[in-house]
Order: sequence, then C-alpha cells, then structure tokens
Amino acid sequence: MTNVIFASTHDTTPHEWIEPLQRELPDVHISNWADNAPSVDARFAVVWKPPQELFQRETRLEAVFNLGAGVDALFKLPGLPADLPIYRLEDAGMSVQMAEYVVHALLRASRDFEQYQVQQRQGVWQPLPDIEREQWPVGIMGTGLMGTQMAQTLAALEYPVATWSRRGKPMPGVQAYASADELPAFLARTRVLVNTLPLTPSTQGMLCRNTFQQLLPDAYVINVARGEHLIEQDLLDMLASGHIKGATLDVFTQEPLPSGHPFWSHPAITITPHVAAASLRGASIRQVAAKIRSLLNGVMPTGLVNREQGY
Repeated sequence: MTNVIFASTHDTTPHEWIEPLQRELPDVHISNWADNAPSVDARFAVVWKPPQELFQRETRLEAVFNLGAGVDALFKLPGLPADLPIYRLEDAGMSVQMAEYVVHALLRASRDFEQYQVQQRQGVWQPLPDIEREQWPVGIMGTGLMGTQMAQTLAALEYPVATWSRRGKPMPGVQAYASADELPAFLARTRVLVNTLPLTPSTQGMLCRNTFQQLLPDAYVINVARGEHLIEQDLLDMLASGHIKGATLDVFTQEPLPSGHPFWSHPAITITPHVAAASLRGASIRQVAAKIRSLLNGVMPTGLVNREQGY
C-alpha cells in the first residue's frame, strides 16, 4: 500500500485534513507526522511549513504537495532534496477571497469610506466629492491565478487596471507590462500598487523606496503576497514624505507582528493578520487527492513548481 505523510507545524487539528483526505484516497494509507517517530517509508508528503526533519526521515519521497500557493517556506528547509518534485495548490478558493480583500482596500481609499467613519464619530453629515475612477489607476504586480482574478474584478468595476509580470499576460480591458524594462512605465501610471508576486530572490525587497518613488502622487500600497517583499522602513519614510498616502498590509516579515511595531499605530496603515485568502479545506483536499491519483496512474499533475523560477 502507498504511504502518505501529512506534516504541518501550523495545524493543531491534523485529523480535519487527514480523515477527509483518507476518504478521497481509500487505497493509500495516510499518517500524521510525529516527532521522534520512525519512518513510514512515505511515497508522498502533504505539507504546510513542515519540520525540516521530514526530509531527513522520509528519504523515499517521490513528490511533495504544498497546502498553499506559496512555496518559499519549503525552499528554506536545508534538507529539501534538490530533485524532489513539489506541487502547489492552484487556487482552492483563494483567488476570489484575495480579490475581495483588494476590492475592499481599494474602495475604502477611493470612496473615502475611512473619512465617512470619522464623520460618523463626529456626528457630521457631509457628502464628499464623487469618485473619479480615472484618478485611481491600479497596478497589479503578478499575473498568477490571484493577480488575474484581481485584475479582471477591478476592470469590471471600471478602474483603470494594468498588470506587470516577468512575461506579461494579456487580458481584456487590462494593460499588460512585462519584464524589468517595462517596470518603470508600469509604476509611472500606477497610483494603487497591489503586490501578488511570488517570493523569490529577485522579488525580495521589491516594495522599496525606489519602487515607491516612481508611483503617482498620493499612492496606496496593498501587499497580500509576502512580508519579505516590503522594506518596512522605506514604506514608513515614504508615508512621512506624503508621496504615499496609505497602505493595507496583510503579510509581514515577522508574524505575528511584534508588539510595539510602528505599523500597529500608524494612522495611514491598515493591517490584517495574514487572512487575505485561506485555502479552503474541502477544495484543497479534493485538489491534492486528484494530483496524487494522477501520479498513481502515471499522469503528470498540474501545479509543478519550477525550482529555477521559485514558483
């Protein structure tokens, strides 16, 4: 019988994953990771931020299935075999959630909803100027499933939308920019910068002073990718300068965000605790099960991570 190991250092209820996954795959045996337990000679591993000992103990793994779209945490593990195939989740309900999050952040800024909240507390009835969407051009960095969903959603709401990615991805009603050569032009037409890029050596620290200075005045920054994309002090400095008017941040270099961090109390920064989009358990389980069945049947699943690109 094929053995599968479930290993997550961030899940306190592994049975909620293992039991339904076992029902989807009745012909395999699924074990939960346990420290100091012997090897189960697993053929496949289903993981989310697993312990590094996983790859030292389970030396016969043929594939790893990551319970998320981002795989940067796996690449940090010193024992990860260089030739071990890694499969990431493809959407699993995250794209719509991420688009909702970005729409919410954008509307709070462009429709002055934060100011209306202030006026409510003051007992003031005062309509503010009507929105002019052409004054709120949105630029989305990254055109994976999530970036694509965001771009299509915001374009349907009639905001000017452009995307930037390594190769570019044409979409109806969306202006596409590609490669480092076109990044300055993309930033120069962008007021609301949304980051959905994967975390790789080339994208780490990309949300920095140089990037922010190229945005339109009164810019907004929305980061829903990884905290390591952002140079935090650069954002604080650009907010102080007035060039950036506000930011909505869901991810941080250190999580949980430390007590006393300046983001907590900054009046122009909205923070959320890495909740912009969650992998829906049912959809994730069905997707992982389908990928394992494909491999068992000799068929290559989709979602294979390109090690050189980092996603």
